[in-house]
Amino acid sequence: MSEDKKLSLIERAVSRSVDPASLQRSRLDGADDGQSGSSQEGVASADRGATTARPEQPSQRRCELDLARLEADGFLVPADGRSQLAEEFRMIKRPLLSNAFGTGATLVADGNLIMVTSTYPSEGKTFTAINLAMSLAKEIGKTVMLVDADVGRSSFHRVLGTPSSPGLIDALLDQHLSLGDIIIETNIPNLRILPKGRSHNLANELLASSSMARITRELADRYPDRIIVFDSPPLLITNEAVALSAHMGQIVFVIEAERTVQSAVKEALGLLDADKPIGLVLNKARRPVGGDFYGHYGHYGYYGYSDRAEGATA
Repeated sequence: MSEDKKLSLIERAVSRSVDPASLQRSRLDGADDGQSGSSQEGVASADRGATTARPEQPSQRRCELDLARLEADGFLVPADGRSQLAEEFRMIKRPLLSNAFGTGATLVADGNLIMVTSTYPSEGKTFTAINLAMSLAKEIGKTVMLVDADVGRSSFHRVLGTPSSPGLIDALLDQHLSLGDIIIETNIPNLRILPKGRSHNLANELLASSSMARITRELADRYPDRIIVFDSPPLLITNEAVALSAHMGQIVFVIEAERTVQSAVKEALGLLDADKPIGLVLNKARRPVGGDFYGHYGHYGYYGYSDRAEGATA
């Protein structure tokens, strides 16, 4: 497959209305210590209105994330500030933060509720969700909650070493269960985790229920400085991701280069609300050293907004 064809899937999917400055390419080969996006790390966008967050009660649950193991497995960790991956996720998170906490026309309703999904399994959505949360947790004045909403095929707890239950499904089944009792604090100060909870044969109905609307509203409104990242199921495997997307303000859509075909991408995107910002992330793209991008496999090459991938090819 030619380089032009591999890139066209994203390049042709950029919205006609998006500000070109928000379309971030990983042109890191020309960056040096004085040019890196890390100088912006921790510069929080303006909070919505003048609302003051309520003090958060300490969680009764805590998990020490094995940061050395996560780093060895290729994930971002707090000490990773200058790597290619850290820079790429800075590029990915900036439009999300602007949409969630910007002012005026840039403000997106429920923009602090972000769903990460894909067309099929194994395209890198969980990897993206975890790294996005790690990057967002570096923001000054912001806290992040990472929610495992891939209730049918979760690998979340195995990757992070967190317990899988009680969690989201338990809270959906029992409205008297306090979120404070199931949220997990971590050794990353600004990062909280909500695991998936027990398995249930009505998981799709639960994600589409009024209880899910209640929980997402509580998560979004209780702490106006908080960003909630949902690792969701793939769109073409179950109906759960579509049900969950109804409660989200923004969607990050992961596409695996050289694997996911145009027709499947368009079908998956067609299931989502066209009025919501949908950020596209191209994953696992091979690019030659010395070209526009680093020649590395497994990192993220482009971020833009979807216009239903019209005319794209894979």
